[in-house]
Amino acid sequence: MSTAPRAVTEPTGSPVARGRNVLAGVLLGVGVAAFVDEAVFHQLLHWHHFYDRSTPAAGMVSDGLFHAFGWFSTVAALFLFADVRRRQAFSAPAWWGGLLLGAGGFQLYDGTVQHKLMRLHQIRYHVDIAPYDWTWNILAAVLILIGAALVLRARP
Repeated sequence: MSTAPRAVTEPTGSPVARGRNVLAGVLLGVGVAAFVDEAVFHQLLHWHHFYDRSTPAAGMVSDGLFHAFGWFSTVAALFLFADVRRRQAFSAPAWWGGLLLGAGGFQLYDGTVQHKLMRLHQIRYHVDIAPYDWTWNILAAVLILIGAALVLRARP
């Protein structure tokens, strides 16, 4: 008699499985978007810090906290992804849709709430910011629309 735990299976099209796939994708999308933002705009291009309304040292600390947030989101996504795979309930359209929703949602939140409402930082300084804002937010909306279409397509 074996005492090994049996694999839990869940129908791929069930609402619970779809929700777990979408959530895993969203968390990874947020983590990837945060990583790209941090690596490209903060570290490589030096365009801004997460918090630019203080000293450069405070900006560096805020970047570190932001980077940690992105990694926590990524690790949580990977645990959820492993759970979905273990349950044999992986749905590629739902997962990819969630990933695009997470990345686009993060980018739109960053471009509207953090840049404009809270004024934590801008994409760039000492240039005409309008083309950067429009590009940033339009790309976010495109990611959200494609992600939503994939999630809707994943419904049974």
